[in-house]
Amino acid sequence: MNNILHILRLIWRAQRASLIRGTALAVAVVAMGVALLGLSGWFITAAGAAGLAGIGIAFNVFQPSAAVRFLALGRTAARYGERLLTHDATLKSLTDIRVGLLRGVLDLPFRRLSQLRGAETMNRLVADVDALDGIALRLFIPAVSAAVVYLGSFLMLWWLTDLVLAAWIVMSFALGTGLVLIWTGRHALAPSRRSEKALQAFRIRLIDLLRARDDLVVYGRLPDQTGAVGAAEARLRENLDAVDRLERRAGLLLALTTTFSAGVALWLGGALVERGAIGPAQAALGFFAALALAETVQPLRRGLADLGRMLDAARRVRRLMPENGAAPVPAAPAAPAPDEAAAALEMTAISYRHPGAERPVIADFGLSVAPGESVALVGASGRGKSTVLALAAGLIAPDRGEIHIAGRPVSDLSESQLRAEMTYLPQRSMLLGQSFYDMLALARPGLDEREALEVLEAVALSSTVAGRGGLHAPLSENGAGLSGGEQRRLALARALLRKPRLVLLDEPTEGLDRPTAIRVLGGIREILPRATILTASHRKAERDWADRLIRMT
Repeated sequence: MNNILHILRLIWRAQRASLIRGTALAVAVVAMGVALLGLSGWFITAAGAAGLAGIGIAFNVFQPSAAVRFLALGRTAARYGERLLTHDATLKSLTDIRVGLLRGVLDLPFRRLSQLRGAETMNRLVADVDALDGIALRLFIPAVSAAVVYLGSFLMLWWLTDLVLAAWIVMSFALGTGLVLIWTGRHALAPSRRSEKALQAFRIRLIDLLRARDDLVVYGRLPDQTGAVGAAEARLRENLDAVDRLERRAGLLLALTTTFSAGVALWLGGALVERGAIGPAQAALGFFAALALAETVQPLRRGLADLGRMLDAARRVRRLMPENGAAPVPAAPAAPAPDEAAAALEMTAISYRHPGAERPVIADFGLSVAPGESVALVGASGRGKSTVLALAAGLIAPDRGEIHIAGRPVSDLSESQLRAEMTYLPQRSMLLGQSFYDMLALARPGLDEREALEVLEAVALSSTVAGRGGLHAPLSENGAGLSGGEQRRLALARALLRKPRLVLLDEPTEGLDRPTAIRVLGGIREILPRATILTASHRKAERDWADRLIRMT
């Protein structure tokens, strides 16, 4: 429960004033509901008793009826205000939590971040944040409201009826419903967790089906994947049905508890009336108040049925978030001035081993690249070329050794300063946006169209763009519909727009024929005539273009 309390503190801290007002209105809603039913029962019984006694004409019906109307209208207004305040405050708090959560994901080590599946991670984050709204709306606020109303009901019933009757109504109801709710929470953990896992499995399989439909058709596996989606949906429905059955059983137990408490209250009231301690109308007041107290536990019943889902979500969210929630990003310190006489990139005695690997992928590696020089890393696959680029880009840290950019240690540069100095094009890049222009503007917001066309010409894509309707022609997700070589060149054009001092390229002409590759390599130098360029290369065109080769063995 510590994780749930931690999330509750974040929600409360972000929207304290609104939640206090909303909780006060929630208390008013429940209190008015209890008072409304209790007063109605008293009014009907008192009016009937007055009629039987032959004094009905003298019975004042106006004040009780006015109070009933006031409570009915006030309860409706309070309910509206409570929903408005509490839901608005909770959603705003969850927005802050979502920002902190995404920041926590982005702060994961590069190796861990690169292993995340996009669909699975996004579904997990969305589902976890969605589950957190129940902590305030279906656990905390109803629990506080119930506690306050129980105490107030005890005091009011003691004043209006009798201590014994008041104590029985409140204590029996609190004890009985408490036991039922504890039973519900314990038995709901497993099915609510299973239903959430089944929901995630269904979503992921459905997304995989939609994204890979062409490949599934080509390989004849579309029926199998469709069947897997159907099986995941069946498991989801089965687990949701289990949660619903548990909630219905809890509802039945709560109804039995209410019936028992109210029945004994009616018997006690009759006994007190017989002894002359209270009147019939007061006994009716106690009976109907006991029935009305059932309203206090309905939101808690649903909240506890989802307790397992909330616990898991709170644990995962807390693990990713900073302890203080969505903390503001501190201002970056001033970057050390570059040393124009120093090497543009220098790596000294670098060793690195992948997590869990027995042997290092590179050991005692060093290189020095002069400003404006083009250097190609060559060698067989698995020799560490891409690792060297990732180390130089600051995405992973070496186990041993030092890396300097223009004479400055990489560790002395903030993330924003490091990205302003260099651009890294990995083997696989995502294209974000709905048009050529959108995908290029990721590198430079407010991009001038003339610059966009220049860089597209440099990577031999201008004719492709013109043939598809121009810069603002709509494109599918991740550039779907473009060939692999066209997608690669569009990602390269985006990287060149950064105009960095240091460019790291991992097989930049992969998928291109030799004439196009030579044209693209020439275009890179045309756009960045003074940049330092380090490439991981397999192709002869890239090796011939480089000023110098470094062989990885």
